[in-house]
Amino acid sequence: MAIDLQSQILSLRRGLLAMGSATERRLELTTRGLVHGDIAAAEEVKSGDNEIDNMEVELESQCMRILALGAPVAHDLRFVLSVVRISSDFERIADLSRGISKKVLRWSTGNGPTEVPGALADMASAARTMFSEVLGALSDEDTECCHEVRRADRRVDALNKEVAAASRKLIQEDVSRTAEAIDMMQIAQRLERIADIATNIAEDVIFLVEGRIARHGE
Repeated sequence: MAIDLQSQILSLRRGLLAMGSATERRLELTTRGLVHGDIAAAEEVKSGDNEIDNMEVELESQCMRILALGAPVAHDLRFVLSVVRISSDFERIADLSRGISKKVLRWSTGNGPTEVPGALADMASAARTMFSEVLGALSDEDTECCHEVRRADRRVDALNKEVAAASRKLIQEDVSRTAEAIDMMQIAQRLERIADIATNIAEDVIFLVEGRIARHGE
């Protein structure tokens, strides 16, 4: 059965960007919950996982149909392949956001810090900015922005080391706060992973636009 390839590609593009926007919303809510103690935001992230999962399944189905019936080539083929990877990355970011929000909710019962450390708040902001920028780069097929996202990952890595060092120091100074310190390190690890995934998406956009693999180098 023949399909209208360009119409299907357009529909796929719209679906991918919609999934990206929904993921960005979850990351924004997660940051709000973590940095500002917004419990309602954290609750929304925790309870809203199915939407992203369903979007991923639908996009994968569309990609398989296009590959089977549309015989895409060149840019169209790269786009379909990129959608499979990027939609999976969106789903992983949504999962990581949910994990952070669950920690925030547990903290709200009195098990967390009285104030989120500055380095951890900075990590959340930086990871969120990276994702927002890479989503824009995907929409505009802007490879220059992708290179900026890749460079920004280094700052998140440095902040993660700072959070880890502060957490270890906290344990040494007050062993009763060990659980709190471990939570902070685990949140930082999730934020670092979100930044890494944003970098992967940037590399996929470079592949989409330029037809070259950008991983493991500039």
